[in-house]
Amino acid sequence: MKRASILAAALLLAGCSTTVQGTPRAASFDGSGGGDLPNLLTECDWVLDDQIAATVGGDAIARGFFGAICRWDVSGPNGIVKVTSNWFENGSLATERETNEKMMYSVTDISVKGRNAIRSQPPKDPDSCGVTAGGPDAGIVGWWVQYLPGSGHPDPCTAATELMELTLDLSQ
Repeated sequence: MKRASILAAALLLAGCSTTVQGTPRAASFDGSGGGDLPNLLTECDWVLDDQIAATVGGDAIARGFFGAICRWDVSGPNGIVKVTSNWFENGSLATERETNEKMMYSVTDISVKGRNAIRSQPPKDPDSCGVTAGGPDAGIVGWWVQYLPGSGHPDPCTAATELMELTLDLSQ
């Protein structure tokens, strides 16, 4: 019985192994953002924190997760405002439109700084809005603004559009 178990284990391991040709090399990245993605690791800095806070009507801002998706919590007279930005270097407006429409969001074609863009708003959520446009270098950039319900806040679509304008101004 022990011999059969060992044989079965050997056959299982042999069937799961793969040989990769070549010589292994350590990955190198100097953080400079060179190559095809020159703004890598700086996409969350396209708009300054104080500009984000002022745009959504807040006076204090706290940074959250950074990467392909950047998040901030802004506080002010309208309570906490959730602000999210994203940069998908391989994204497209067509994919964003399709995704938002599948979620049954209202999607409208707009232009921001002469670029094609879309404005998206979740159903039954007038406190939340997003704007997505072609990225400064590649892909797409998006901004989402979400106010607390009933907080007497400004229009979230106006705020998201203004954040996109600031982003595209910095990219020229």
